[in-house]
Amino acid sequence: MTDDKKHSRITRSLVRPALGALSGLLAGFAALAVAELVAAGVRPQSGPVVAVGGAAIDRTPAPVKDWAIRNFGTNDKLVLQLGILAALVLFAIALGVFALRYRRTGAAGVLLFGVVGAAAALSRPDSTGLTDALPSAVGAVVAAALLYFLIGRLQIRGPAPDDAHSARDDAGSARDDSSRDAGWDRRGFVILATAAAAASAGTGLLGRALSGSKSREAAASRADVVLPAPASAADAVPKGAQLRIRDVSPFTTPNKDFYRVDTALVVPKVDATTWKLRIHGKGVTRPVTLTFDDLLRRELIERDITLTCVSNEVGGPYVGNARWIGVRLADLLAECGVKPPSKGGRADQLVSRSVDGMTIGSPVEDVMDGRDALLAVGMNGEPLPFTHGFPVRMLVPGLFGYVSACKWIEDIELTSFDDYDAYWVKRDWARQAPIKTQSRIDTPKPFARPKAGSVMVAGVAWAQHRGIDKVEVRVDDGPWREARLAAEDSRDTWRQWSYDWRATEGGHTLTVRATDRTGEVQTEKRTKTVPDGASGRHSVVVTVE
Repeated sequence: MTDDKKHSRITRSLVRPALGALSGLLAGFAALAVAELVAAGVRPQSGPVVAVGGAAIDRTPAPVKDWAIRNFGTNDKLVLQLGILAALVLFAIALGVFALRYRRTGAAGVLLFGVVGAAAALSRPDSTGLTDALPSAVGAVVAAALLYFLIGRLQIRGPAPDDAHSARDDAGSARDDSSRDAGWDRRGFVILATAAAAASAGTGLLGRALSGSKSREAAASRADVVLPAPASAADAVPKGAQLRIRDVSPFTTPNKDFYRVDTALVVPKVDATTWKLRIHGKGVTRPVTLTFDDLLRRELIERDITLTCVSNEVGGPYVGNARWIGVRLADLLAECGVKPPSKGGRADQLVSRSVDGMTIGSPVEDVMDGRDALLAVGMNGEPLPFTHGFPVRMLVPGLFGYVSACKWIEDIELTSFDDYDAYWVKRDWARQAPIKTQSRIDTPKPFARPKAGSVMVAGVAWAQHRGIDKVEVRVDDGPWREARLAAEDSRDTWRQWSYDWRATEGGHTLTVRATDRTGEVQTEKRTKTVPDGASGRHSVVVTVE
């Protein structure tokens, strides 16, 4: 065999597997595109990537989810989606190469994509029925057919090209065979692959456009909202509540900077004109279904309230303060005949349900004990952003978000802790989780290198619904020194603090602790976030020059 023939054979041995892999990728692309189009007609959350991602979140152990939040922050969902797509790419490539040898089995293997996606969609708590399986199923069938026909164009037909050429040479009858390059249908493959790629791209764009039209309707409904003036407005923030110190968190957290921790891979875009809230369950003598306009016509109150996520590590960023406007939840429950357990009520748990299927269980006693538990419709002077629960969310001062702050709420059921475990409780988090007394050093930052002399140490402290009474700072193993507290807005908001440190050269460890109004001192005992929130004292290491 000549060197040219050897080179040609080696080239063919590389080209066909590469084209097989390309065939698998094109089939995978088609599956996602078709699934997205079908999901636009069913509902966006039924798409395979979202469904599989949601199912993965549902089955992720609490420590793993906590690790993801700690390391990826609010990008944890993006990382998960990218991981799913990467796994799909590898699966598609492997199937494409496998199908070169086992065409029918390889094409049938694509159907596994549909089975996994359909099962994930049907397992989601917000599943609306068998129609949720359609996007994955239809996408998989289309992809299987496409892979089958693409691989068919790569099948070797007749004798190997080198052998054929040798036979023709021996017979003295060599002729041009360019129409069947390397024994497979090059022209047919290129035409089919190009058409499939174009059709998939168009299908995907159409699906996004249709999904986008629903999002635009929801956005239009939000743009039309005019928040009424509250019957009970929040007091003006005291002038001394915001310290004029660089790098300290602002007293009011802007909406764009407010933390977001939830399980929604796709932020629900709910049309306020069609939204409804149902209140029912144990001890509800007068069940009710309310529209968004019904809530806006009720007496609204405005309050500054600090929210904290249970996944917040000591010194972490998942805490923020905003001015909320909404309806008193206790008043609404009372109108429905609900009584707290201390007054003979039958239900001790309020289960709030989101449009994405999330369930959150809150103690009825806390909701109705006089604190400003709200069904909020506004945040910092505007309708709730979609990422923070538009059109309506629930919040209860003094409780971690996973037991109080249901976003995109659509259902409230009165029940008992003995009868029902909400989403996070099923995943080893505590049933009840009052916020712990915490403080954080915002400045100087860890490993900062300030100059010797006067160094301002400052940050925030919180103990919602109890209030902060004192903050102290310690340098290395020295005595605790009382910091200067900023003015208090209310016991439901965080409080800024500062300490003028006479810094000396060298390495130092700064530690902070807070004392709440009940006299409880922030514990030095370090615990993880699971099952009811992290505890311990925040410290930073700096080098003074």
